[in-house]
Amino acid sequence: MKMIIFPFLATLFLSSGHFGKNVTTGKFSDTLAEDVKNETLRTWSTYTEYAWPHDGLLPISKTYHDWYSQSLNMSPIDAYSTLKVMGLDNEANRIENFVIDSLNFNKDIFVKLFEVDIRILGGLLNIYEMSGNEKVLKKAQDFADRLLPAFNSPTGLPYFYVNLKTGATKGNIVNVAEAGSYIFEFGILSYYTKNPKYYQTAKKATKEIFSRRSTIDLLGRDIDVVTGKWTYTQSMVGAYADSYFEYLYKTWLLFKDPEIKKIWDVSIKAIQKHIAEPRKNGLWYGKVDMNTGEKVNSEVMLWDAYFPALLVLSGDMERAKKADDAWDFLWNKYGLIHMVYDYTKDTVINPFYQLNPEAIESAYYLWHYTGDSLYYNRVKKYYTDTKKYCRTEVAYSHVENVLTMKKKDEMETFFIAENMKYFYLTFSKNPPVNPEEYVFNTEAHPFKKSNFKATEVNKRLGFK
Repeated sequence: MKMIIFPFLATLFLSSGHFGKNVTTGKFSDTLAEDVKNETLRTWSTYTEYAWPHDGLLPISKTYHDWYSQSLNMSPIDAYSTLKVMGLDNEANRIENFVIDSLNFNKDIFVKLFEVDIRILGGLLNIYEMSGNEKVLKKAQDFADRLLPAFNSPTGLPYFYVNLKTGATKGNIVNVAEAGSYIFEFGILSYYTKNPKYYQTAKKATKEIFSRRSTIDLLGRDIDVVTGKWTYTQSMVGAYADSYFEYLYKTWLLFKDPEIKKIWDVSIKAIQKHIAEPRKNGLWYGKVDMNTGEKVNSEVMLWDAYFPALLVLSGDMERAKKADDAWDFLWNKYGLIHMVYDYTKDTVINPFYQLNPEAIESAYYLWHYTGDSLYYNRVKKYYTDTKKYCRTEVAYSHVENVLTMKKKDEMETFFIAENMKYFYLTFSKNPPVNPEEYVFNTEAHPFKKSNFKATEVNKRLGFK
C-alpha cells in the first residue's frame, strides 16, 4: 500500500465540552479531530507499507522490529480499536480478516505475560466486541489458554514469562502490575465464553497480592511468585503498580464484583493517607516504605500520569485536578514529559520520552467530565507538541532526550492504540465512545458496559 500523507490542517477551535459537566460554552469544529484522523492514517499506512504484519514500525529507518524471534503481529491487533473508532473501516476490516485467516499463536517463544495480555488479548477481545465475529473470539480464547500456565505457581501469582507452545514458565520475580493486572481482560473473556476459569484465575492473583499488604494497607513493588515474599518494599501508585490499581476500579465499573470494590476502597484510602504529597505545583505521588509509610524518594515516572484519570473515574475530582496540574507543569517545563523526574529536587533523572499517552489520557478524562476548556487546551497543547517534536517523515518517533529533542527510531504500538485515540475523542464533536458508556482497558481498548448484563455477569464470571 502506498503511503498517504495529509497536509496539516491549521484551523483549531475549542470544543464546547458538550457531554461534560459544568460545560464551557464556545465554538466547536471537527477540524482538529480530522487532523488526528489523517495523521493516524498516515502513520498506519506507513506501517502497512514497511512493517506489516510485524510487531512494530521503526519510524525513521522505515523498517520493522519484532519483540521476539517470531512476530506476534502486535501492531495490527493493538491498532484495530482506534481505526474502528475513527471510522477507518477498510483498515479495521483488513486486520479482522488477518486475525481470522493468518493469526497463529502456536509459537515456541517465551512472552512477557503482562504486555501480551493488555495488547494482544485485550485487542482481540475488542475486535470481537466491535465485530461480533466468533472466529476472533476463538483466537482470543486460544491465546488466553496459552497464557494460563503462567499462573501455575505455588501462590497463584503468575510467572514473568510463559512459552506459548509448551506452557513452560520462567521468571519468579514480578512487580505488582505484572502480578495482578489480569482481571479485566480475563473477566471479559469469561463473560463471552461463559467460562469462569479465566476470571477466577486472574482474581486469585489479585487477591493474593492484596493479602500480602502491610499493616497500613500498602503493597510493595516486587514479589516472588514462588514464596509469596516481597523482594522490594517500596510502595507507589505509578509504574510497577499502576494497572493493578487501575483494574481494581475498572473491573468494578464493568462487572460490579463487590470483593474487588472492597480491595479498591482499602487500597485508595491507604494511598491517599501515606503516598499523596501536595506541593505548590500540584499533587504528587512518590514512593514510600510499605511497612512504615515513610517517604523513600520523590522520583516519578511518566507512566504515573495515568493516576488523575483514575481519580476522575472514581469520583475524586479535586485530587484529580491537582494531580493533573503536577503533570501539566512538568510537560510545560520541557515540552514533553521525560521518563523519570524527581519532584523534590526538580531534576531530570532519565530524559527519554517514549510517546507515552498517560498525561493525554488524564487531561481527556478531566475535559470529558468537567467540560472546562482548560483541559481541552491541555490536550491540544500535547497534540501540538507531539507533532512538533515526534513527527517524522512517515510516522512518529520516541524522543531520546527531551533536553535536546533528539529523535529515536522507535514507535510503541500504544501510540495508535492510545495517544491518537485520546486525541481524537477529545477533539471530536460527536465522539463514538465515551466513559459513561464504555470502560477502557489500560491499552485504551473500549468495552461497552451494556454488553455485560448484570443478570449474567455473576454466573459467567463465577462470583456472588
